[in-house]
Amino acid sequence: MTTSPDGPRFQRLDADRRRAEILAAATAAFAARPYPAVSLADVAQDAGVARGLINHYFGTKRDLYLEVVREASTVPSVAVEELPDGTVEERIDAAVAWYLDALQESGTTWIAAADPFVMGRDPELEAILTEAENTTVDRVLDAVHLGDDPAHRDLLRALVRTYGHLARSAAREWLLHDVLTRPQVHTLLRRTLLAIVDDVVPEVLRG
Repeated sequence: MTTSPDGPRFQRLDADRRRAEILAAATAAFAARPYPAVSLADVAQDAGVARGLINHYFGTKRDLYLEVVREASTVPSVAVEELPDGTVEERIDAAVAWYLDALQESGTTWIAAADPFVMGRDPELEAILTEAENTTVDRVLDAVHLGDDPAHRDLLRALVRTYGHLARSAAREWLLHDVLTRPQVHTLLRRTLLAIVDDVVPEVLRG
């Protein structure tokens, strides 16, 4: 396949960039306004594209919203790959910082979508969030060097999943209720995950 500027590879990169621009504009829109107040026309204007292009890449407004939630709630593999090659404490500190950065960018959309009352009324949304949670749990285990223990995989995943509920609650107290500050949430999540790794996991595995 040609790699010339006007060949298929260039066109593919251009399409990927357009899709990313639309997704970024939609993420900002859904984070700033309730779902009913967001229109595809507004997203198209913010992204600098024709509305028809949104329909081409994502389909309906609901389809676009679900993709925003999927992107916002899933920890990408690169987030783990780029953690420092230091101690577990250093890796946890960097991982929590990455998580809080991601929340500031698009977290209000994910937090609202993850509300249990919303999930209970929307099986499709619940499926997306459950899949994202499972992926995130595995990547947290990899981040703290606990991903290579198949004998205790289910137990370790349960511990991290429980930690995830704490992380979501802390995010709400910070971003939605303005009770906790970012440094306070960082300290809470960093110290709790470190305690799970250093103290809770060894004791639980001893059984």
